[in-house]
Amino acid sequence: MTQVKKFWPLLTGTHQYEKTLSTRGRGHGKFIHAPILAYLIETTNGRILYDVGCDYEKINNPLKRKLYYENESFPFGPPVMTEEQQLKNRLARLGLSPLDVDLVFVSHLHFDHGGGLKDMCHADIHVHHVELAAAKQLADDAYFEDDFNADYHWRLQHEEYDLLPGVRAIESPGHTAGHMSMMIELPKGPPIILAGDAADLQENITDEIAPGLCWNNQESMAIDSIRKLKHIASDTGSQLWPNHDIEFYRQCHPFPMHYE
Repeated sequence: MTQVKKFWPLLTGTHQYEKTLSTRGRGHGKFIHAPILAYLIETTNGRILYDVGCDYEKINNPLKRKLYYENESFPFGPPVMTEEQQLKNRLARLGLSPLDVDLVFVSHLHFDHGGGLKDMCHADIHVHHVELAAAKQLADDAYFEDDFNADYHWRLQHEEYDLLPGVRAIESPGHTAGHMSMMIELPKGPPIILAGDAADLQENITDEIAPGLCWNNQESMAIDSIRKLKHIASDTGSQLWPNHDIEFYRQCHPFPMHYE
């Protein structure tokens, strides 16, 4: 029986960029407005965050913004994060602080998923061991060493596993070396599979299109992961959620409403 009680999508910022970053080979010259999301899961055994968004200091501090975002590696510039969207303020709206989060599960360590780890130094941080290794090697430009190069409470994972009854980690590599998705069984309604960046947009899922950035250009690995997630969703009657699709996000319960 699931231990999940409530579930919230948390909008922690937005980023405008060319669609080819989300759909490999598609969308040249077309720009999309992508949500940057974290997800809070309240269980009978504590609270879990899936991803933690960006480091707001790198966006709001002019010197850091120039260092990390205003360069050739980021032709589309920095994300936008309002004060309200900062993760700590999203939690505060729910009467919580970062200290009320017991476990952080990072799908992968790109800047828009692991940048907020600095506010979670107290929590156990779950990440695939292959992912942390690739991040430390700065396998692509979306890894910012400063985001994860600290004395965190790493809990390195090597395979798929249940974090607790009703919350399962699913290996979905391709976008990055050790990317992981998550299946959440709610007390009511169908389970939800958070694709993470295995599928930015609904288009990635429907048309089985790899994300624009693939680890070592392994497009086939990314497509295999999309098909795997679709298969699991079909077998379990789950909803498969893309991660950077603004139209999909607008159909979700508006914050601070939750799923249960």
